[in-house]
Amino acid sequence: MANPLLVGLQLPEVERDVRWPELVAMARAAEEVGFDSIWVGDHLLYRGDDRPERGPWDAWTTLSALAAETERVHLGPLVACAAFHPPGILARMAATIDEISGGRFVLGIGAGWNRAEFDAFGIEYDRRASRFEEAFDVIRRLLDGERVTAQGRFHRVEDAVLLPTPARRVPLMVGSNGDRLLRAALPHVDAWNTWFEDYGNTPEGFAALNDRVSARARDVERDPAEVTRSACALVVLDGEARERLVPDNVSPIQGSASAMADRLRALADAGADEVILVVSPITERSIRSFGEVLAPLR
Repeated sequence: MANPLLVGLQLPEVERDVRWPELVAMARAAEEVGFDSIWVGDHLLYRGDDRPERGPWDAWTTLSALAAETERVHLGPLVACAAFHPPGILARMAATIDEISGGRFVLGIGAGWNRAEFDAFGIEYDRRASRFEEAFDVIRRLLDGERVTAQGRFHRVEDAVLLPTPARRVPLMVGSNGDRLLRAALPHVDAWNTWFEDYGNTPEGFAALNDRVSARARDVERDPAEVTRSACALVVLDGEARERLVPDNVSPIQGSASAMADRLRALADAGADEVILVVSPITERSIRSFGEVLAPLR
């Protein structure tokens, strides 16, 4: 590893019902043991599989509260769905949370994928890539400090501007492997993120996907070295009841603290600048156990 690996943590989403006191205790524990960032899934509802319907708390409200309850960790949505809010409003929310956090917010953003929640809440599901392209253009220009007028097929803004003026430009992270979203986002984003199922949770799988993202960056005349690489990684703790199903194509990180640290180093060697852990089970106790894993990575 040329540089220290950044290690983040996804807080509970729909593994079980988690109320605010437990959620904030987890965030504080993550900060105390040395995680660099905490992340919250942006979803509305899951249904239509073999499990009961379920949904997480609103990501943006939760992140605002967590920004006030923490001091050091970066935080953001993993990742925000551009379709859930008008683009100008989404940019305003991002700037506000960045202000509350003192400049610790990262806007992870994608197009969404879970049709059930789109249908349930009356959000258009079709032409998601086209809708993302329009929305992303408005969002990133507003966060860049521009005054924006745009008339598209799906979104319209007229002389929009972010006021009060944000203290800084909010960093952007695209969460997608799709060519159209990458081509739209890679000229502008600070980071790219992928979910563990998309690369099998292995260093080899990540390296191959990472090479493809580098190729797309070159296609849009962006230096690949300018884009931080972020990988979500599934961790299953031995001797604990699992809260997440392990897909057949996924090799979870597990074993001793040193074995898990070795797997994280291998992801770094494969090109990851940041690894965001998706831990099963995810509890305050399991979070605190990662002090031993994180220490040798510093």
